[in-house]
Amino acid sequence: MPTLNRVQLIGRLGKDPESKFTPTGKKVAHFSLAVSNRWKDKSGETKESTEWVNVEAWERLGEVCQEYLKKGSLIFLEGRLKTDRYEENGETRYYTKIVAQTLQFLDKKPSEESMLAVEEEAGYYE
Repeated sequence: MPTLNRVQLIGRLGKDPESKFTPTGKKVAHFSLAVSNRWKDKSGETKESTEWVNVEAWERLGEVCQEYLKKGSLIFLEGRLKTDRYEENGETRYYTKIVAQTLQFLDKKPSEESMLAVEEEAGYYE
């Protein structure tokens, strides 16, 4: 049976990307992404809800994120869901994140006409 694990989001960074190296020497950048939803309720009042998503970008894509993105940057992100497990105080905890595979910068600088798009090759992340 075929499966699909794909996420597409447009949102703003909640903080500057933070990079580190794994014990095997691979670079990974982490950041949070705010994805907002707006609607009008029955009385016509505008409501807004924001979901915060944790994102990790590996190798060259992580380097690009570290170099060009900052808190508030608007991006289009494609990736896959990944859930990690860890132990804390004898309890097993779960942490779901997005592993970025494609990223487009949506913020336009006055001198720029096009968006910069970066794709990561599959298989670089651990």
